[in-house]
Formats: sequence, C-alpha cells, structure tokens
Amino acid sequence: MRRLARLFSALVLIALVGAAALLWVRPAPPPARAPDQPPEIALSGPLDLILIEKSARRLTLIQNGRPLRIWPIALGFSPTGDKSREGDGRTPEGSFTINRRNDHSSYHLSLGLDYPHEGDITAAAAAGTSPGGDIMIHGQPNSLPETLIVNGDWTAGCIALTNAQMHAIWDHAPIGTRVEIRP
Repeated sequence: MRRLARLFSALVLIALVGAAALLWVRPAPPPARAPDQPPEIALSGPLDLILIEKSARRLTLIQNGRPLRIWPIALGFSPTGDKSREGDGRTPEGSFTINRRNDHSSYHLSLGLDYPHEGDITAAAAAGTSPGGDIMIHGQPNSLPETLIVNGDWTAGCIALTNAQMHAIWDHAPIGTRVEIRP
C-alpha cells in the first residue's frame, strides 16, 4: 500500500511540474503583423537603430530612417524603472551601442550592450552596490526546443525575442549599432 501511495504521489508531482512548465513556456507564435506594424520591407545592410520601448514591450528595427520590423519582447523580471543595481531584475534605460556578439551564449544569439555607463557605475558605488552588467538582446534559452518561448518578463535585465527574430537582428546589427531603451 505504501508503494502505491508513493507511486501516486510521484505521478501527481510529475503532473504538477508538467503543468507549471506549460504555464511558463508556450509555442512560438507564427509571424504575424500587428496593426501598428509597417509593411514588411526587406532588411539589407546594417540597422540604424534598435528602439526598445519597455512599457509597450516592443522592439523596433530602424533602417534608413524607417521602421522595418516591430516585435514583442520580454524584459527583466522587474521591468519598471531604470536598472540601478545588480540583481534588481530591471532592464536599463538610455542610449547604448552593441559592443559584443556571442553565438555560443546560453541564450540564442546574444548581442551585448555597453551597459553600465560611467554614471551607472558612479550611482551604484554611491549606493554601495554594483550596477550589474552583461545586458544583452537575445533569443530564448538554448535549453528550450526551438518551437517554444518563455512567457512574460523573465530575464535578469536583458531583452528577449524569439530565435527567428534574433536571426534577423543578428544578420543586420554589427558591433557599434545604436540601441535606445525608453521607459
């Protein structure tokens, strides 16, 4: 009888873990144009700007002064406000540039931003903390199947997209590409 109770408990635990996983990840959406998105124009050459609007959870690719793609994004797990210290779960705000590219990161294709700036370092030091760092634009965790994406704001402060979207950015965002992150 005890063995049956243990088996039942194990099956219930597996079912609960499976249900929690289904709530946390979902299939990647098919590419669809939002009503406010401009018609798709082929990307060619480097981007002028990657614009990130945190409150709208939106990333816009701008090339030759025109918005070419608008995609939904995930942010840090505590996205309201500017990043002020390591571990706060916030995505920084301001003007940045891509300063590194990593095609072997734990997340699909990551583009590093030049955060923290001198002002961030000074403010964090005055508060007796570290400003954090390693802020990236990246795809989904490599541990997930290609067809799944994590729901909600789940990063530690990075900007996350689908893996397919990261491929499009990767091909057109060299080191030095400007990134503006607005509240």
